[in-house]
Amino acid sequence: MRLSAARELATFAARMQSNSPYRALREECLVANLELPRAGLVDLTFGNVSVADPENRVFAIKPSGLDYPRMSARDIVVLDFDGNVVEGKLRPSSDTPTHRYLYLHLRGIRSVVHTHSRCAVAFAQAGRDIPCLGTTHADYFRGAVPVTRAMTPAETGANYEWATGKVIVERFAKGGMNPFEVPAVLVRNHGPFAWGPFGAKAVETALALEIVADMALRTLSLSDAPAPLPAHLRDRHFLRKHGSTAYYGQPRA
Repeated sequence: MRLSAARELATFAARMQSNSPYRALREECLVANLELPRAGLVDLTFGNVSVADPENRVFAIKPSGLDYPRMSARDIVVLDFDGNVVEGKLRPSSDTPTHRYLYLHLRGIRSVVHTHSRCAVAFAQAGRDIPCLGTTHADYFRGAVPVTRAMTPAETGANYEWATGKVIVERFAKGGMNPFEVPAVLVRNHGPFAWGPFGAKAVETALALEIVADMALRTLSLSDAPAPLPAHLRDRHFLRKHGSTAYYGQPRA
């Protein structure tokens, strides 16, 4: 191809990208994904963020195995809620079916984050909930962050990632927990998932999860059976940030 023709093709491709109806969604997803290594939440290419547009039943997600420094908005893959790719040329994250299951069954969330952050993974590998031991934890999670049951051989077969979403939703249903009051979970032997109303907030929750997991590990190293945070203090801290009469921080303009 002549150089001038190649340039024309590149210009046309860039123009088509800029006119994409999913441009803002892909850019929000890119920014959220790039925040994972900056926040120290991922090693290598572990982890991914997706951001959804529930009204149009689509979501954007990181491509599989792509190094974070190489990633651009053009690399982000957009799928519909049925799992069909509607924009993007790369293979989406292998965890895409888990994200899709959560969007379909946890109505109201707009972003999902999956990491292999080390302290949270330690609890997942031990098969232990992250206990609510202090007010830092309660600022983000109104109770222990739960761990799922172990997955069966059948569940780790062909539909493994879809089944991962199922065991997450099952854990909240069986525990009678509100996924908007405890916006994270540990998949046993695997790692954490967190979610939120937009990409940056979901990443913040994933970071908070790792921080409280680290605090819990240190506390458990000093005491085998520390007392949980009293319910009245837990609720006070959670509701002052997230309740209907929340007063922490500044009101949104």
